Amino acid sequence: MNFDQILSAIGGFGKFQKILYIWICLPQVLLAFHMMVSIFTGATPPHRCRESRSSEVWNRSLFDAHVSPNFSLAESACFSSDANHTGLIPCGQGWVYKQDTFQSTTVTEWDLVCDRAGLNTLGSSIYMFGLLVGSVAFGSMADRYGRRFVLLLSIALQTVFGVAAAFSPNFIVYVMLRFIIGTTISGVIMNAFVLGTEWTCTKRRMLVGIITDFAFGAGYMLLSGVAYLIRDWRKLQVAISAPGFLLIFYIWVVPHSARWLLANDRRAEAIALLRKAALVNGRVLPPAVQVEKCCMARGEMRTSKVVDLIQTPQMRKRTLILFYLWFVNMLVYYCLSLGVSRLGTDLYMTQFVFGLVEIPARSLVLITLPFSRRLSQSVFMALGGLACLLMLAVPADHPNVLTAMAMAGKFGITASLAIIYVYTAEIFPTVLRQTGLGVSSMFARMGGVLAPVINMLHNVTPTIPLLIFGASQLLGAALALALPETANRPLPDLVEDAENWDTRRPPPTQELLATREAPSPDQH
Repeated sequence: MNFDQILSAIGGFGKFQKILYIWICLPQVLLAFHMMVSIFTGATPPHRCRESRSSEVWNRSLFDAHVSPNFSLAESACFSSDANHTGLIPCGQGWVYKQDTFQSTTVTEWDLVCDRAGLNTLGSSIYMFGLLVGSVAFGSMADRYGRRFVLLLSIALQTVFGVAAAFSPNFIVYVMLRFIIGTTISGVIMNAFVLGTEWTCTKRRMLVGIITDFAFGAGYMLLSGVAYLIRDWRKLQVAISAPGFLLIFYIWVVPHSARWLLANDRRAEAIALLRKAALVNGRVLPPAVQVEKCCMARGEMRTSKVVDLIQTPQMRKRTLILFYLWFVNMLVYYCLSLGVSRLGTDLYMTQFVFGLVEIPARSLVLITLPFSRRLSQSVFMALGGLACLLMLAVPADHPNVLTAMAMAGKFGITASLAIIYVYTAEIFPTVLRQTGLGVSSMFARMGGVLAPVINMLHNVTPTIPLLIFGASQLLGAALALALPETANRPLPDLVEDAENWDTRRPPPTQELLATREAPSPDQH
């Protein structure tokens, strides 16, 4: 009896798993807050040079009076005219910012405009770099100390440093705290997903990634409302971080991964936890001797190393393709999401709609995934790529059409990103699943680090970013076809299982039981 059969016997998607899904979904709402809040806290409102140190406020007629007809509006935002109004001199007294949309942002508080505007982009990239570091650090830590421990640790650190960021005395401290928050984001995302995956039977595994993504989309939309009501960046930062303290009860309700416990020879704990899950689901755990045989048959699971990701031919090919897909998915997703202010429409409404479009995208994934992971991944990446390339044909004076095409691109990349979590977890074997997801996430975060930089190229020409988005996704769509199909297949436990994907046979224990027992509804 392998572990998938044990899950089926105790109820692979029963009350125990459904309660677990609630616990792993709640932090996803807070993740969306932290990931997208910089759209509001780091926004750059219209501004002009301050003419004196006096408490001058924004006034449209006053602004027009200071703008010389010889200079553009952009020049007037960063320079003052000289006494004769014939030349430009840098702003020497700071800036005055328009406050009809934002009461304050990190940009207005620390004057991150003009020659300092690059610091805002740098701060966003450092935050994304935190996600990269977290994906490596928390990925390997989870394989060693367990999914539950790292999940709880990540939530705690995210809450504490999230609140602390609201009291940053300067931009450097703020960026450092955001970097730490970024590391915890990866810890929560990976471990919540893997914990759910390893407690769910084969036929329902896809629900883990999709359901948690729905929670992320809900947070995406909710943030627009919270930001609309709270226009001060410090208060908004507290509002999105403080709710994490309410999750302290997770210490008592979030279980370990029984699969991880078995893989690490903690059999007594695993059997006790499986017995509890069976009780909650109204099932009976198979005799302990069968679980023991399952453990003994997989006793060598602890000997695998990270290098096994690329040591064998098939694993090496699949690993490299997955790394590229993760990189492209995250690059395009965050470029489109963080570039919402460039579309020329109402920021709060567009943010809400961009979150709303994720719901039908992930709903469609629920329909397509049972048939094929591979084709779903390829088709949705191709859809996103084509939408980005078609944006090149839309004139700049048609913002509504441009926004519609951007939403089509967001639809495709959102669906693709939802699939990649499920697909990757099913391709990597149990002994390398967390590490594989961690390194894959590292490549994804490389894309996230580059996203703010590529968005800056929009100031030079909007053609370059869109070409990058479109071409990279179409290449990814082609490469996805070289991956194995994992729909309705048991999870591989060892590297050998993944390497011999098409020739795997059930272990002897499973064959013997198959002659004695009729399969349960969740077995296959």
